[in-house]
Amino acid sequence: PTSPGEAAATRPYIGGQAVIEGVMMRSPGSISIVCRKRSGELVVHERPMPASSKGPRSWPFVRGVMTVVESVRLGSRALRWSADIFEQDMEGSDKDESGKASTSAKASPVSSAFSALAHGVVALAAQDGNGFAPAPAGDGDAKKSGGLLTWLPLVFAIGLFVALPQLGAEGVNKLLGLELEVTSPLFQAITGGAKLVIVVGYLLLIRQIAEIRRVFQYHGAEHKTISTYEAQQALVVDNARKMTTLHPRCGTTFLVMVALVSILVFTVVGAFLPVLPGGRVTQSIGFFFMKLPFLPVVASVTFEIQRVFARYCTTGPLRALLWPGFLVQKITTAEPDDEQLEVALASLRATLWREEAVTAPTVPDRVFQDYEKLIADPGYA
Repeated sequence: PTSPGEAAATRPYIGGQAVIEGVMMRSPGSISIVCRKRSGELVVHERPMPASSKGPRSWPFVRGVMTVVESVRLGSRALRWSADIFEQDMEGSDKDESGKASTSAKASPVSSAFSALAHGVVALAAQDGNGFAPAPAGDGDAKKSGGLLTWLPLVFAIGLFVALPQLGAEGVNKLLGLELEVTSPLFQAITGGAKLVIVVGYLLLIRQIAEIRRVFQYHGAEHKTISTYEAQQALVVDNARKMTTLHPRCGTTFLVMVALVSILVFTVVGAFLPVLPGGRVTQSIGFFFMKLPFLPVVASVTFEIQRVFARYCTTGPLRALLWPGFLVQKITTAEPDDEQLEVALASLRATLWREEAVTAPTVPDRVFQDYEKLIADPGYA
């Protein structure tokens, strides 16, 4: 390339996600997850990924739905892999003299269940980018666990961000004596406001979990690393440290925009949906189930709007359109330390190595003890 603009056009697109004690990075043809063990070693899981830029995945609006499902599926599996590494590391370090694992560090069943559900939403809130690759064919483990890892977080998210906001709007309607129809525009506006409150409140709640807060720090490290790459600066800690923890393509911004877009979509849709006979409870439950088929529409519209905002609103006065998402990103990102930046940079290096050396062999899991050599030479992998 003879110019910065030409160089940017020829560089592979990079997205990412924070995981437990690590960062996942992905390019059009590769994915890598790097986690740091307590010993300081970097455990790297990397592989080529099949191209997914053709066919329905490239169609406007259709690609939005497929992206959301794939992001949760791939992100949840990445979180699960990092959690396995973390648990193995803890078991190895917490063994007593008899060789038995210590139980002092084990979380309660209630805490573990809440943390598992929280990770499902974190997989979406901490995702960055507009394209996600499916699992390669023949991935037996993915086939066994993919359905549960995908649909359980989605069902939980629907209950939390669709059913609960409508219930909250019902409460406001009754408390203020508004007597609004469930399909009315004002009721939808109240539902959207309740959705924003619940999204922000939930993210603030899970931020209090030490493990999730660490993920949010790695989320900040991932943003800084991608910003360094997009600025075409050397992938070193000194450069990444200067970058902002906020990014326009963040999944957190997507969640905020979903709440706003849903007001518009369900206001239009509500005008055409019938009001079921019976009491208020029947009408509310019926409207909830009638809304479910339109959730893909909300996701698709939001996806396309975010793509436009990320491309045209990053500078100048239009940047104000990104502020609501940036404000909530203040919750889901935290300032990382240098060691966390090193992990994010190593993950990007490993991804670029695979992207640039497509004939290199695939090794599922390996440990890099010489971080400086990995950073200096991607071919070291």
